[in-house]
Amino acid sequence: MNLLFYFKELFCRIFERKKTLIALACVYVIFIVLGIVFIKTPAIYAYHINLCDRYVDRVCFSNESVFIIFLERFLGNTVYLAIILCAGVHWAGLILPSLVFSYRAYTFGGSLAIFFSVYKMSGALIVFVLYLPVHLLLDVIFISASTLSFGRAKCFRFKREDFLMLLRDFLILLSFVLAVCFVELILLVMLFHPIGNLM
Repeated sequence: MNLLFYFKELFCRIFERKKTLIALACVYVIFIVLGIVFIKTPAIYAYHINLCDRYVDRVCFSNESVFIIFLERFLGNTVYLAIILCAGVHWAGLILPSLVFSYRAYTFGGSLAIFFSVYKMSGALIVFVLYLPVHLLLDVIFISASTLSFGRAKCFRFKREDFLMLLRDFLILLSFVLAVCFVELILLVMLFHPIGNLM
């Protein structure tokens, strides 16, 4: 099995749908901006500050083992990826990828505003060395998966070949999710978690 061929073939299918990819990226940016703009709304502010507090407490400065954090983060993002890719088996399911990454973009924008306005310098450190790069890398994967789903919805047949391609896409993109989560683990160990907190 030539893994490199499958990787190239997947990326070719993504970039063949440049208009879809660009449209999804634009929607993503718009929702980031909306998240920043509407952060002052009381209910939205409370929701986002709770998200940021939970991220700081459970990821950055948690007493939990970094390996448990890694596993939780990886499994959570695996669920996102599965939802996005499986939505492409029928055109009616395409609302799911849009909802998933729109929600992620909106909360991303709002959380950035909270980190800078509430956490100040410590927030800026968390954003630039951990939250921003990891979140953006994962969202690139999810937008790519959404592009594949939009392309798949028009021609998916409930046959063995199509299911195998869906599974192959999932496994390839999952390997990228795994890599990003591993990078996050390394950053947590290097910058936030003491060595004694590995286990």
